[in-house]
Amino acid sequence: MDVSGKIKIINETQTFGERGFRKRELVITTSEEYPQMLMIEFVQDKCDLLDNFAVGQDVTISINLRGREWINPEGVAKYFNSIQGWRIQASASAAPAQESAPAPTAADLPVVEEESDDLPF
Repeated sequence: MDVSGKIKIINETQTFGERGFRKRELVITTSEEYPQMLMIEFVQDKCDLLDNFAVGQDVTISINLRGREWINPEGVAKYFNSIQGWRIQASASAAPAQESAPAPTAADLPVVEEESDDLPF
């Protein structure tokens, strides 16, 4: 599943526990009729994907929805959802336009007159 929007916040990478679990959060604002501010987390090696992006940039993020259950001390089940990003790319509309010259046509090529030549090729 993909979600698109403008980057509002990019947080620093946080490290947790003895094993060094890493998490980095990003907030985007969608561009629909009623814009939504979505917090998307990137974990472990995916944290580094955000290094090449900046606040204000339009992006498309591939996400997974995650859900988990937690039983509190009173024995009541609580449920939590998160949005986890695994790929991020600049939106096509935000990509810089690459200028390229049009391919030359026959009219653009110089005229070369054939010379008499004894070569067989």
